[in-house]
Amino acid sequence: MKRFSIVVGPYLATSLLIATALSIYGCGDSASVNPVAELRNLTVTPGTLTPAFNGATTQYSVDLSNNVTTTTVTAQPAVSGDTVTINGQTSTSLVITLGPAGSTTPVSIVVSESGSNSRTYTVLLNRAELTGDNSLQQLSISSGTLDPAFDPNTLNYTVNVASSITSIRVTPTAQDPAATLRVNGQAATSGQALTIPLSDPGQSTVVSIVVTAQNGTPQQYTLVVSRAALGGNNNLQRLSVSPGSLSPSFSASRTSYSISVGGRVESITVTAAPEDTNANLTIEGQDTGSRAISLPPGPSRTEVEVVVTAPNGIPKTYFITVNREALSADNNLDTLSVSPGTLDPAFSSGTTQYTVEVATRVTAVTVAATKSDPNALISGDIPNQGQATIQLDGPGTSKLVRITVAAPNGTSKTYNITVKRLAPSTDANLFDLRVNSGTLNPGFRSGELNYTVDVASAADSITVSATKSDPDARMSALGRTIANPGIPTGSVTVPLGLGTSTSIEISVVAEDQVSTRTYTINVNRPSR
Repeated sequence: MKRFSIVVGPYLATSLLIATALSIYGCGDSASVNPVAELRNLTVTPGTLTPAFNGATTQYSVDLSNNVTTTTVTAQPAVSGDTVTINGQTSTSLVITLGPAGSTTPVSIVVSESGSNSRTYTVLLNRAELTGDNSLQQLSISSGTLDPAFDPNTLNYTVNVASSITSIRVTPTAQDPAATLRVNGQAATSGQALTIPLSDPGQSTVVSIVVTAQNGTPQQYTLVVSRAALGGNNNLQRLSVSPGSLSPSFSASRTSYSISVGGRVESITVTAAPEDTNANLTIEGQDTGSRAISLPPGPSRTEVEVVVTAPNGIPKTYFITVNREALSADNNLDTLSVSPGTLDPAFSSGTTQYTVEVATRVTAVTVAATKSDPNALISGDIPNQGQATIQLDGPGTSKLVRITVAAPNGTSKTYNITVKRLAPSTDANLFDLRVNSGTLNPGFRSGELNYTVDVASAADSITVSATKSDPDARMSALGRTIANPGIPTGSVTVPLGLGTSTSIEISVVAEDQVSTRTYTINVNRPSR
C-alpha cells in the first residue's frame, strides 16, 4: 500500500492541479481584478493559444504533437515596471519541460503591480499521445511502375525494369512524420529518395521498407524489382524528323515511313532511340542517336535507313522516305494598296497595271504590298518588308511605282502603279446656298450669282450658309474666311436695319488661287 502511494502521489498532485486549472478555465474571469495588473502579450513557442490571447482572458490551452518535449512561454506586462513570474520564476520568458506523451503540463503566469494587485494566467500544455500509425502515405520509384498501384494497405509490389537499368531510387513517405523508416536495413528519411543497386540482368532484387510507429509497432512493405534479361529487343522507342512529321505516326512495330518537306528545306535531322539501351543504333551507317541528312534539290526523293541491332545481334531496319518539293514559282502579290487613293482597276494578283489619282494637295503616298509566297522576294520602289512612302512630283504630274516579286525558283513579275497628282482645281462654284429667314429669289443654282431675300420686319439679322462645290476652295464673307480648304461648308450672320436693303457677298477662290466667283444676296427688311 505504501509503494502504491509513492508511485501515484506525484501524478495525483498533478491531476489535482490540472483539475483546478480546468475548473478555473470553465468558470471564466468572475473575480474582481485591478485592470492595471494584466499581460499585454502571451505566446507559446511552438504552439498556438486557444482561445487567441486577450489581456482580460486568463485561461488558455495549447495542443502539441508528441515529438515536442519543451516549449517556451513568453509573457509581457501591459504596464512597464509590473512584475511577471512564470511557474514561480521572475521572468518574461521561460523554457517549460513537458511531461510524457499524452500528459498535460500546467503553466502559471502571475503579473503583479507594486507587489499588491495581481492577476494569474493559466496555460495548459497538452502533449499528444504516441500513435501506432506505421503506414506509408506514398511510395514512388524512379524506373518502372508499381504493380499493383500503391495503396497504404497493400504491402507487396512487383516492378519490371529494362536490362539497362542498374539501380532505382525509392522514395517512401510515412503517414506519421514521427514514424521511423528503414530501407533494406538502412535508416531513411520520409520523403527523401534512397538509391538501391539492382542485380544482374535477368535477376530480381528485393527491397524491404520497414515503417515503425511511435509506439514501436513495425510494418514491412516489400518491392520485388525484376531486371529484364539481355535479349533480342531491336525495336525503336522513338523516331522523329525535323522539320516535318512522319507519316504514318511512329510505332515500334512499323518500319516504313515517309515525310514531305518544302523546296527550301536543304536538310533534315533524324533522331531515334532504341527500347533497349544496350542495343546498337545507327543512322545512315553512323553510330549516333541524331544525325543531319542533306537533301538534293527538289523535286527529289531520299531514303534514310535507321538500324537497331539487339544485344543478341539481330538487326531491324527502319526506312524513312524524304520527298522534297520543287521550289515555288509563286511570284504573285497577295495584297496591294495605296494610301491615300484607290487602285484602278481593283487589285487582282494577275493584274499588273494600275492607276491612282490623288488630290493636288497630296505630296506623298504610302504603297503597301504582301507576297503570296512568304519565301518570295519583293524589290523595286518598295523594300522586301512590303511598304514604302513615295514622294510625288508637282501638281499635275504622274509618278510610276514599280514592285517586282521574285519567286523562290527565280521567276519574277513586276506590278506598275501610275500615281497621278491632279492639277489645282479651277472650281469656284457653290454647291449649295441657304438662308435662315426668308427665301432665295430666284432659287439657288450654282451658275446664278445674284439673289434677293425679303424678310419680316421682326428679323433683325440673317444667317447665310454656303457649301463649296470643291471642298479645297476657300470661301469668305464680310472680309474674312468662313471655310478654309478641306472644310466644305461655312456660314455668316449679318445684322439687318429696319427699312433697309443689306448686300451680302460670298466669295469663292478656287484651289488654283486664280479662279474666283462671288455670290451676292440682297436682303430687304421693311420698316415697322
